[in-house]
Amino acid sequence: MDFVFANQDSSGWIGPEVFDLTKPRYLWGRYLFLFGVIQLIEYDPSIADSAIPQIWKFVELAHTMLQNNEGMDIWGQTRWGDFVMVLEWLYEHYPNDNEDLLVDTMSLLKANGTRWDEVLSQSVFPTVAVENLPNPFNNPLVWHGVNMAEGLKSGAAAYRYTHNETLLDLMSNGWDLLFEYHGRPSGIFAADEHLAGLQAIRGTELCVIVETMFTGSYLFQVSGDTKFADRAERIAYNALPAQLTGTMWSRQYLQEQNQVAARNMTDNPFPSDGPYSNVFGLEPNYPCCTVNHPQGYPKFVTNAFVTTPDKSSLVHVYLGPFATQTTLANNNNVNVSVDTMYPFADTLTTTINADQAFTYYVRVPSWVPNATIAVNGGNPEAVSPQNGLQSIQVGAGTTTLVMDVTPEITLEQRPENSIAVHRGPLHYAFDISRNYTVLKQNAMQPLAVDLQFLYTDTWEYAIDPDTITFNYDPPANGTLPSPIYDHELPPMSMTVTACQITWGLGGETFADSPPENATCSGSPMNITLWPYGATKLRIGEFPTFKAND
Repeated sequence: MDFVFANQDSSGWIGPEVFDLTKPRYLWGRYLFLFGVIQLIEYDPSIADSAIPQIWKFVELAHTMLQNNEGMDIWGQTRWGDFVMVLEWLYEHYPNDNEDLLVDTMSLLKANGTRWDEVLSQSVFPTVAVENLPNPFNNPLVWHGVNMAEGLKSGAAAYRYTHNETLLDLMSNGWDLLFEYHGRPSGIFAADEHLAGLQAIRGTELCVIVETMFTGSYLFQVSGDTKFADRAERIAYNALPAQLTGTMWSRQYLQEQNQVAARNMTDNPFPSDGPYSNVFGLEPNYPCCTVNHPQGYPKFVTNAFVTTPDKSSLVHVYLGPFATQTTLANNNNVNVSVDTMYPFADTLTTTINADQAFTYYVRVPSWVPNATIAVNGGNPEAVSPQNGLQSIQVGAGTTTLVMDVTPEITLEQRPENSIAVHRGPLHYAFDISRNYTVLKQNAMQPLAVDLQFLYTDTWEYAIDPDTITFNYDPPANGTLPSPIYDHELPPMSMTVTACQITWGLGGETFADSPPENATCSGSPMNITLWPYGATKLRIGEFPTFKAND
């Protein structure tokens, strides 16, 4: 940050100039830098003294450029909501008595940007993979996965300064359409560059995952609808770790729900991306995910706690081993610490220290039908959340809450009459035995390797969902292994009766769609399902059979 601002152009432009000076300047790459600066200032407010004047120089330049119809290429048009969020943050914290310019800049961005209200309307929203569909908007980026993930914030961002609730409703409905027609049991949607439908062999880009998590956090904060937080939490504990090795030194560009190999693909199933896309490596296919995926968990943790609009109450949004300290209204200093192994345990013990009494809220996920909370050692009482949030009156001093969220095993219907298995926030999959080959090693960092994974055992199974049993083997010392998201490391698993079936490959490297009406070719046996995020080769959508038939 210091380097970028130290080299800021006298006009206010930040970052490098275009290599070809005959080409125009485009704004959108600066949106992302400014998001990073905001997080730094929120962590260390002293940075604001030097950074805010520099940001304002850029904003004034951007306003002039937009007035002159400059600065907006198709990427900036689809991602205009990100810049509006930056401007709204300035409006709330550092307006410099120039609120009118900020709002006018927001309006110019919206006027020159993609009409997401039209893109997300039910009448034109694609219900299948889009590679063979005519695009009615003459802009392929509106069906591009990462732009869709970022663009979903736009209506909510515009709602904040227009107060037009229709924009918020359209974003909410568009979110539902996206996951109805392209969603995955791992929480994310399919987009191997562009929207890819429901088939388990199609891919999802890593950038899509982290951007959707951030969007879910933002949409919850603007709308108050916990469906967005539920989705972001499910993605964080399933889709994101599944696309990284346990050490996080290698990542995929694309992951598959049913993934029987991670290698250079023969008969590539991804229409727009290269055959190296699902190798685990430093920067397979495109380098964008290498620099983008590290935002996923930091922003998730940053948004784990929020205040109510009047700042009188604190909301615990994401369940996990998180902590925060903040000052609420009337100088009420509050510290919160959550002791838990969630999502690999069902109990969360929260210790709250506060100067004054206040109302504390905790999100009760939609997958928790019968949660209980015990306050200060009292008897557990059933929760009765309103709009997904349970309120607890917390007194001055120390308060201890013990929340039990024991969930049920649930099944999700998938294409070809297949099913996916869930318990609480975790999706479960068959972890396919594998070998690995180092394809490439970075000369400057030997931990950064490109890895090929090939299956070494049977993966062609149908399961009898009536036989699923849940297994829990918590660590004796109360500490999870690190990394936790790797082969057979989580303390939770499931056992299910399965039988081997005929299930072909597409080309040499990916599974065909799950066969309907599968017939057993071998005797029933038990197999183990593991949390999806810990699997690197997997079956997550299964054909079914009846073991007793």
